[in-house]
Amino acid sequence: MAERPKSDSAQNEGEGNRTAARHYNEATKRFIDSGKVDSAAHEAEEAIASDEGKALRDAEAKGKSKARR
Repeated sequence: MAERPKSDSAQNEGEGNRTAARHYNEATKRFIDSGKVDSAAHEAEEAIASDEGKALRDAEAKGKSKARR
């Protein structure tokens, strides 16, 4: 039986895509290590308190309504 190629190319890994999870985790770690978490949190607080807040809360509710329970 031929061995499958081992690469990060666009292979369908199905549910539980380990490649995507690894990329997400690496990007999250880079963001945390960058020291920008506090400023991003402050920006988010300001956005929620602004005129944009209602649209953000509506988008969150829409996303949650489609989530599995």
